[in-house]
Amino acid sequence: MLYYLFRYLNEFGIPGSHMWSYISFRAILTLVLSLIISAWFGEWFIKWMKKRNLNEEQRDPSIDPYGVTKKGVPTMGGIIIIVATVIPALLFGRIRNIYLLIMLGTTIWLGLLGFIDDWTKMTKNKNGIRPIYKLIGQALLGVVVGLVLWQSPDAVVHENVRLDKQNGQEIVVHTSEPVKSTVTTIPFVKNNNLRYSDAFLWLGRYRTAAGWILFVIVTTFVVMAVSNGANLNDGMDGMCAGNSAIMCFALGILAYVSSHINLAAYLNIMFVPGSEELVVFLMAFVGALIGFLWYNAYPAQVFMGDTGSLAIGGIIAVTAIIIHKELLLPLICFVFLVESVSVILQTNYAKYGNRRGLKLRFFKRAPLHDTFRVAPGQLPSDFRVLLNWPKGCWLESKITTRFWIVTIMMCALAIVTLKIR
Repeated sequence: MLYYLFRYLNEFGIPGSHMWSYISFRAILTLVLSLIISAWFGEWFIKWMKKRNLNEEQRDPSIDPYGVTKKGVPTMGGIIIIVATVIPALLFGRIRNIYLLIMLGTTIWLGLLGFIDDWTKMTKNKNGIRPIYKLIGQALLGVVVGLVLWQSPDAVVHENVRLDKQNGQEIVVHTSEPVKSTVTTIPFVKNNNLRYSDAFLWLGRYRTAAGWILFVIVTTFVVMAVSNGANLNDGMDGMCAGNSAIMCFALGILAYVSSHINLAAYLNIMFVPGSEELVVFLMAFVGALIGFLWYNAYPAQVFMGDTGSLAIGGIIAVTAIIIHKELLLPLICFVFLVESVSVILQTNYAKYGNRRGLKLRFFKRAPLHDTFRVAPGQLPSDFRVLLNWPKGCWLESKITTRFWIVTIMMCALAIVTLKIR
């Protein structure tokens, strides 16, 4: 909103009003304001929740050996993150930008879905709403986002189509006109574009429509996968918030270079006009997550709950889809991917053992972060664990910090793929 106000004031030569045209200026202001809002609103929210005794049940000590110290901790802290993200994004973003509108819709929709789940856990059923309902909500969002990107005339790109020689150097030339495109970036490959419609060349004139349908399906899958991965990662104080802040900062860098035609040409990637507003939104989100860590770091004063974790995963997934970098998500969201895979392996290996009358486990516990806090003798003696490591129990703060370090390394590698081809 303030962007439009100061752009209007700039017409009258008001000193300093031109600063609002710089994306870096608005992004930094957004980051600072979101930090302030999350710190101030977070304190008020925690007191309000405690006064009404809206707390998470004490965690099972057989799963969380530190759970006894977390009795009476409020949940639904994702509300803090959402409020501290949406308000600065509305103030400093160009609200008529299609990508900003998509991100706001994603945040509110998945935040509401998570809120319903958290509220159900506290008031009706400790297991929350049925998982199928959450999957339907995530899938619905993925379909809507995919269709909007397909049909909106504002969701266009300038493809990097050829290399020209200039002063003895190769430069990328983009299409002169913006086009609707299903092209995505393949990491580590020099001519790194993959067009979904190329899988349907045999359909002739229908191949473009088929490519967009595949794009919508991929978008839906990515949203569901990353959202659930974030949800699984939310099991320790500061774990999901810290990892997500790092991931979103990396995505902010990718969104910035994608929105800058000269940088996009230099890096041989698609130029996505309008995606600079994603930088403003992501900086608001990073600031909100860091501010939330003030209260969520060990020992946590508030848990984010599904209200936060579902929204976090959706924001990361949709951002990557918009800038055509969804194939980089296995690197950026490496921790989320490993957590999801660990649950799949654990579940299927346990089912395999049950069919043979054995109590088999792939890890000591799943998701993966839980296996590092299983104390010696905590597992039943009749359990047979395939990967019985580590032998001891790590401190929760150490587990969280080491997961952050892994995320930093993988996000750095994802950014480096812009040059390593």
